[in-house]
Amino acid sequence: MLDVQNSLAAPQVIRRQDYRPPDWQVPEVALDFALDPAATRVKARLEVVRTGAHDRPLVLDGDGLTPLSVTVDGVTINDWRLEDGRLVVPLPGSAHVVETEVELAPERNTQLMGLYASGGILCTQCEAEGFRRITFFPDRPDVLSRYRVRMMADKARFPVLLANGDPIAHGEAGEGRHWAEWHDPFPKPSYLFALVAGDLAVNRGTFTTMSGREVELGIWVRARDLDRTHHALSALKTSMAWDERTYGREYDLDVFNIVAVDDFNFGAMENKGLNIFNSRYILADPDTATDYDYDAVAAVVAHEYFHNWSGNRVTCRDWFQLSLKEGFTVYRDQSFSADQGSPAVKRIEDVRSLRAAQFPEDAGPLAHPIRPDAYLEISNFYTATIYNKGAEVIRMIATILGPQAFRAGCDLYFERFDGTAATCEDFVASMEEASGKDLAQFRRWYSQAGTPRVAATLTHEGGRAELRLAQRVPPTPGQEHKEPMVLPLKLRLFGAETGRPLGDEQLILMTDSTETITFEGVGERPVLSFNRGFSAPIVVESDRSAADLAFLGRHDDDPFARYEAMQQLMLDALVASVAAGNDSSQDGGHQAVLAAIADTLDDPALDPAFIAEAVLLPSESFIGDQMAVVDPDAIFRAREALRRNIGRELEGRWRAAYDSASAAGPYAYTSAAKGLRRLRTVALGFLMASGAADAGALAFRQFDDADNMTDRQGALGALAGSNAPERVPALDIFYNRYSDNPLVLDKWFSTQALSARDDTLAAVEELARHPDFALANPNRARSLIGAFSVNQRAFHAASGAGYRFVADQLIQLDRINPQTAAKLLPPLGRWRRFDAARAARMRAELERIVKAPGLSRDMFEQASKSLAG
Repeated sequence: MLDVQNSLAAPQVIRRQDYRPPDWQVPEVALDFALDPAATRVKARLEVVRTGAHDRPLVLDGDGLTPLSVTVDGVTINDWRLEDGRLVVPLPGSAHVVETEVELAPERNTQLMGLYASGGILCTQCEAEGFRRITFFPDRPDVLSRYRVRMMADKARFPVLLANGDPIAHGEAGEGRHWAEWHDPFPKPSYLFALVAGDLAVNRGTFTTMSGREVELGIWVRARDLDRTHHALSALKTSMAWDERTYGREYDLDVFNIVAVDDFNFGAMENKGLNIFNSRYILADPDTATDYDYDAVAAVVAHEYFHNWSGNRVTCRDWFQLSLKEGFTVYRDQSFSADQGSPAVKRIEDVRSLRAAQFPEDAGPLAHPIRPDAYLEISNFYTATIYNKGAEVIRMIATILGPQAFRAGCDLYFERFDGTAATCEDFVASMEEASGKDLAQFRRWYSQAGTPRVAATLTHEGGRAELRLAQRVPPTPGQEHKEPMVLPLKLRLFGAETGRPLGDEQLILMTDSTETITFEGVGERPVLSFNRGFSAPIVVESDRSAADLAFLGRHDDDPFARYEAMQQLMLDALVASVAAGNDSSQDGGHQAVLAAIADTLDDPALDPAFIAEAVLLPSESFIGDQMAVVDPDAIFRAREALRRNIGRELEGRWRAAYDSASAAGPYAYTSAAKGLRRLRTVALGFLMASGAADAGALAFRQFDDADNMTDRQGALGALAGSNAPERVPALDIFYNRYSDNPLVLDKWFSTQALSARDDTLAAVEELARHPDFALANPNRARSLIGAFSVNQRAFHAASGAGYRFVADQLIQLDRINPQTAAKLLPPLGRWRRFDAARAARMRAELERIVKAPGLSRDMFEQASKSLAG
């Protein structure tokens, strides 16, 4: 046996163009776990088969592993070696059985990748490259294997033993131990491996598939949380039926299990037959979960279930194809959520998320296509671009093809690539073949980064209207020159005098840098409704006046376009106020906004949920995105002035809306009730902004009387950003009531971190020293550090103290959990958007991070790109 070393490899760029099929496949895997938090033994039996005519050795990935034994075909060998953590085994023939044994310490695994401990539960997270922290294996998504798993553990500490697939045997092992065996008959990549052992209770259910098979369902949690799993179980059944009805996809195993854990780097993981979830996306009851939480639980349960086909049965060939499974599945879960409630409100929420997270990513140093060309650390590419923009790309394909052809393309894709590792090209080619459409130019969405900007100018003369369009995609790191994108643009004209549509909605496929569309027989001045339904993920630059936008806010028959007109009206007014330094309520832009909001509030035909979204002002960060140089203080002043004016001038309407929404009765999780609660909180926010003498008392009464978390947290948020005397008592009451509930306590931290008060930075620094703040828990780190870093005013304090605080926390967190730390870094990387003084301070913190001793590859890639991009 050669000298054993396990050195970390220097950062190495992985490039898509260098892809090479695996030298060896592993059709069958048998794993034997002797589970113990301090010392777990893992025996792996791999049936390996050489692929192609070559003499290269078997190379098994490993991270932090030392082999205790290595055998080939039952014979112990000594001619293996470790190279940068990988186990290299020379093999002469074409097929062998290779067995290894290693020992792990799950309780010391703070990275939460591989096998780790969470609150007394042993669980795994293997995507993207965590399986190599469990055993030696060709840890890449194009090696698909059938797994048999045997687990043995102390029965008192770990009475429940779960793994992928279906259970096949269990028994007693003596000395207080027991064992269980599971088998997954479907080939899967190692990133989908899962194992859970713990003292868990289960909420069971069943689902009968469209072919008549009965599937046993289980939501596994700690016993104290069992009553908060009913919504998740219901969402699972609903999503299974929806996938059968909408895509014809049937579940394929006899059991489907979900386990909730408190320590998790992601939202959830789609491991075949055993989904492991962050507990925030499983646990819900009216007292502890908001309407947003309920919706998120349903969406994430659906997302992970839908992965059974779009990700598991058909997986991705390599990690550059990540959006193949994630973008497609996000589109599927968005469609599911839209079908469960208000499609218009769901579309507004999805676009707001895209603009808040992905548009800044596209405009910054970390911009990348939805199919990247290179990376240092794959975990850094679990981004809004891969997920959210990836979903928009799928949505555009569906729009271009139409529902029937899109469904036919999906059917062809699933049938052709079932049981294989596919590529983005395979998906697009399936769509082309099923529809007969040429998507050659459309493929640029997979290779070009950046958000297209489309200038739209409408002219009208003598019964003819002309719409001139011009698109450009701004340069992004490594991509200075951009080719025109295919943009499916839905539009409609309305008559400015009559308010009636001037013809049907049209779908225009823009393929060139400039295009002109002519409309004949237009007898009155037209008003343009453009990019209806947000049919393409673009920034629209139009010459529509405030009057035209207000008109669309009243008359547009596309809910998203109506919302968009309101938002643009507000945005124009705010940007103008920032530029002029004018916060006066007599400003013309303010008056137009006030009139439009009043019209919206007075329209009895509108859904309260839609009204609540339409009257909300754009966020401070989104206002900043419209400016060449972001001025956080000026943006805050302008936005607060408009909020105050809206609150004061429309106080009567806000009180009427608040009282009407308050009359909804006891809590119910229905679309109508959710809309009323949302409008109630929005109205309360404007009343607080108005400075009304009784606003603080009104908010506290809502907080104190609430029979649900939505109303309670809505009131707490309004108080937390105010100087009302009720603020501190409300925060104390909330903490004392929920101090033993980690998920609700996260809300307490984030509510304060998002506060608009002058002392928010000092409060956040104090909260970081709070006994309940645990940097090692990803949810808690995100609730404080993540929330604070998107609080534009507080984070960008002119002193630079906000940057220094976040950098200090990230350097500490990187030593514990590099993945979570790296995901919280991007706000520091947007330094080029700010004035010279702020930019210099942000850059200095990035340089300090890069120089930190022992910096992870995750953080090095994010910070160095942020400095250089």
